Amino acid sequence: MIEARAREALERYSGLLAARGWVANHDGNLSARVASNRVVCTPTATHKRDVTQGELVVTDTGGKKLSGRKGTPGEYGLHLAVYRARADVGAVVHAHPPFATALGCSGRELVSFLPEAVVSLGKRVPLVPLAAPGPAAVAALGPFFSGFDAVLVQGNGVFAWGDDVEQAFLRLELVEHLATIATHAAPWGGPPPLASDLVDKLLEARRKAFPDKA
Repeated sequence: MIEARAREALERYSGLLAARGWVANHDGNLSARVASNRVVCTPTATHKRDVTQGELVVTDTGGKKLSGRKGTPGEYGLHLAVYRARADVGAVVHAHPPFATALGCSGRELVSFLPEAVVSLGKRVPLVPLAAPGPAAVAALGPFFSGFDAVLVQGNGVFAWGDDVEQAFLRLELVEHLATIATHAAPWGGPPPLASDLVDKLLEARRKAFPDKA
């Protein structure tokens, strides 16, 4: 049942990424850990609007393909690195939502300026330096596994993770929402930072909601 639900979610949220315009061509990838040594992911070279449950690929946590017609995405190693570092993570979603991606490409991280966002994402969504695909990209992402549930990657959009595909998608959605608001607010000086005492209270609420992540 866990794998069946994950497959349904991977198909659904792949389609939503496409419908929102957060991916183009073969951009983006999604995965879900369905057992201790079993991960289901979207296939390479496939537009997210065309992803079906029958097209999904299954691997072990080392990346060895167990089933599937196509191969795994080129960034799949980053998904597996998240799973190895975070036993609590059940899904990873990667996409290129325009406003958040533009922010990252500009070399800027995203500071949470809405109270709800601090509880959901923490005080900031950090910027991961762009690195060559493979071990260098994993090494660049490594310092951000602990304490964060979403990151901007310079030149490579957003990665978000969570308990399941829905939660990971919602976190990515919130990152894009914040980036959109920040962009629209920029002509008026940008959103002001939250007061430090309020941030402390919100982070305490985050620690209670997510004790292993704050």
